[in-house]
Amino acid sequence: MSDSATVSIPATPIISVKEASVIFSEGKSKVKLAVNTVSFNVEAKKILGIVGTSGCGKTTLARAIAGIQPLSSGDILFDGNSIRNMSRTERIQYSRKVQLVFQDTLGALNPRMTICDALDEVLKVHRKAEMPSKEKRLAEIKLLLDKVELPESVLNCYPHEISGGQRQRIGIARALAVKPQVLIADEPISALDVSVQAQIIKMLAHLIAEEKMTMLFIAHDLAAVRCLCDNIIVMNAGKIEEMGSCNEVYTSPKSKFTRELLAAIPSI
Repeated sequence: MSDSATVSIPATPIISVKEASVIFSEGKSKVKLAVNTVSFNVEAKKILGIVGTSGCGKTTLARAIAGIQPLSSGDILFDGNSIRNMSRTERIQYSRKVQLVFQDTLGALNPRMTICDALDEVLKVHRKAEMPSKEKRLAEIKLLLDKVELPESVLNCYPHEISGGQRQRIGIARALAVKPQVLIADEPISALDVSVQAQIIKMLAHLIAEEKMTMLFIAHDLAAVRCLCDNIIVMNAGKIEEMGSCNEVYTSPKSKFTRELLAAIPSI
């Protein structure tokens, strides 16, 4: 080997999911295997799309990675450390590093709080030492609004007074407020108009690059995933049907299920 030769050392994935399963009880004897022995890695500063039909387990998997849904078996590692059986302090620290943006924009926000108060509350809880005064927090809130491309006029509005697209942007701003390393977006565009969906996708792509974050983008819209993601996982009935780079999966799908999903994408 010449002196100029270099050895490529694989980077440690920021998240490793190892044979993770989630089982829900449905009565005395029935159980539902929502996630079935799933394993994969998430590369740092990349966007991973997780797609599949409704009920395939992608939202349950997202909640498990976020630390909200306990695993029935298997493990999830963050920077090489297991998130199972974390202490209360460790769980709080983890929730700052991995933020979940919910699909239900109205239900995710307190209807009795203005947008300004909702964002201020996050900063007071998670960054009070850094921003002890209301003036500093307000300045940060205005920066967050700028990042998600919203006018300051929304600050005095209540959630029901703004559109679904604006609420989703506020949900993203609230997640960004704690400076996470990983953003998990669970069907963030499914309830929005097509034109608004395109705006949100463009904004997310810009944010991930600018903030140098990692993102898991959960969706059933394969066209949106192709526009946004580096890699993709296709789920079916709680299992991984296929995974790889977006280019590989979209141009040479190996699974019949994946081919059927791709065939269902509308042609424009």
